[in-house]
Amino acid sequence: MTPNDVLEANAEAELKAYEAQIRKELGLEAEDINHFEKPVEHKFLRQSRETTTVLFGGLTMAHDLLIKRAVAGLGYKVDPLEVPDNDALTIGKEFGNRGQCNPTYYTVGNLVKHLQTLRDNEGLSVPEIKEKYVFLTAGACGPCRFGMYEAEYRKALRDAGFEGFRVLLFEQSKGISQAAGDSEADEGGIDFNKDFFMAIIAAVMIGDLINDLGYQIRPYEKNKGETARVIEETKKIVGDAMEAGQKIEPVLKDIRKKFDAIECDFTRVKPKVKITGEFWAMTTEGDGNYHMGSWLESEGAQVQVEPVSTWVDYLLYIAKHDLKKAWGVPDKDGNKFSHVKAMKTYALTSALKVYFRGRYDKYRKLLGMKAFALPDQKKIHKLAQQYYNIDLRGGEGHMEVGKNIYSVLEKKAHMVISVKPFGCMPSTQSDGVQSKVVNDYPECIFIPIETSGDGEVNIKSRVQMKLYEAKVRAREEFARVLDGYGFTMEQFREYVDAQPELSKALTTFPHEEVGVAANFLHMVAKKMKVHYSKKSDKLMSIEECERLAREAAKAEGATCVAEETDEVGCSTGTCGDSLPGETKERTPEETVKAATGEGCGDSCGCD
Repeated sequence: MTPNDVLEANAEAELKAYEAQIRKELGLEAEDINHFEKPVEHKFLRQSRETTTVLFGGLTMAHDLLIKRAVAGLGYKVDPLEVPDNDALTIGKEFGNRGQCNPTYYTVGNLVKHLQTLRDNEGLSVPEIKEKYVFLTAGACGPCRFGMYEAEYRKALRDAGFEGFRVLLFEQSKGISQAAGDSEADEGGIDFNKDFFMAIIAAVMIGDLINDLGYQIRPYEKNKGETARVIEETKKIVGDAMEAGQKIEPVLKDIRKKFDAIECDFTRVKPKVKITGEFWAMTTEGDGNYHMGSWLESEGAQVQVEPVSTWVDYLLYIAKHDLKKAWGVPDKDGNKFSHVKAMKTYALTSALKVYFRGRYDKYRKLLGMKAFALPDQKKIHKLAQQYYNIDLRGGEGHMEVGKNIYSVLEKKAHMVISVKPFGCMPSTQSDGVQSKVVNDYPECIFIPIETSGDGEVNIKSRVQMKLYEAKVRAREEFARVLDGYGFTMEQFREYVDAQPELSKALTTFPHEEVGVAANFLHMVAKKMKVHYSKKSDKLMSIEECERLAREAAKAEGATCVAEETDEVGCSTGTCGDSLPGETKERTPEETVKAATGEGCGDSCGCD
């Protein structure tokens, strides 16, 4: 035993002795306490893999489908649960403890609902269900109710008549050392090995990218429903390839063509709204967050959702951070710190992080680079550290704060919505900090909302008020850019309509403003060769720019400045600036050289 263990044991003994003394003085009899014990479940072993279906769920429909197909290719029978709805919430509240958070009720109720369907509609007996099905879910300890999910599942299953149903817990802190319900990894029903994790990672990344492309393209599609059709085709094609064990890269190249063929109108001015917050609440696509993504699109916004891959990237960043913080400190068992072991672990974690981000960017490139890159965790950490301590863990923690600031400084969104379950402690802490962030960044439009399964009208009413501000901001941004170029909306649309390539869905734009339409305008203006003045009261055409350049050159004593003339060539006979009648347009570099007396290049034919 370590010295700490001895101290804890002594303290516990003293407390028990003191309690016994007080009880004796008060004449209280000793309580008969029956503590909860984990029920004994039939283990999920490798030999029953072919006859046992693994149930899972909790991500988006794209993720769940691709994970199912990828894992099926490894020889597993898997089946994702449906997106949790309010019926699942009702069942969860019926069989769950009071005071649990929304994700608990929805996910627990969703599992019980599925098992009830197997029993009541498909005619399976409870023993058959317990024999043929298991449920795999994530778990962890920490300062929020997420650590209680496993107990809630078991309690609800018992009360609903499915006591002994197997719940397999994958703890994010333990990684591949787990054995899926068995103490011996080599006999577990699920091998958490390299192939398993590579299949999951590929499915998660591609699911993220498909969702991202959908949210970026759908608000601008000319033919309503075309994006949804392509996404369904894409999920089937990718799923078939994953299940067959084919290389995914050629498949993604073919999918890119399907997305690019969608016709879009990027002249539509829409506010960009980012959804962040508690992981499940911001990820689900159902009643758990009031269908927030699809509803915002129906209200005229472009939605930016957080990829699941961001969470994995965050875990790797935190692992590196913790290794550096614990450098030189003995481990929890009192073993002496090993520099060699720590360096190996740090190097491996760093390599995994580089590989993970590199693979994500590889898939982005194959899909046309339209999807957003993963945010820089180090930058988010630095932005948040003066407001929120990174060592306060639980939920999204400091990321909610950092991503809000990041969205403002990097021009990622007009508005940020933080979605979390009612009473979620980590998100509530970050929401308190956000008031300081909004004060320091007045241009930030931020709204936190708490989901509880009811109050949908009130929540959406609050969001609508902030969304109106975001719409005004987007319109002002577009009007400023349009005025800066000095042409009308009709001219802009006329030019775009005449260029079919500008309607392709995977067209990428320069990132100078927040909104898509404003950035699209910058790109089109460059193609139209129109100069931009940031001051709306000083709009300059090409001719005005040239005239001002000549005047400035004269004032600075340039040795050769061409004057406007009707003749082709230089007015002074030695050199000149752009003149009427020249067959070749002068480049900006040549204009500068002419204005400073360094020659004019080869555009006017001077010696």
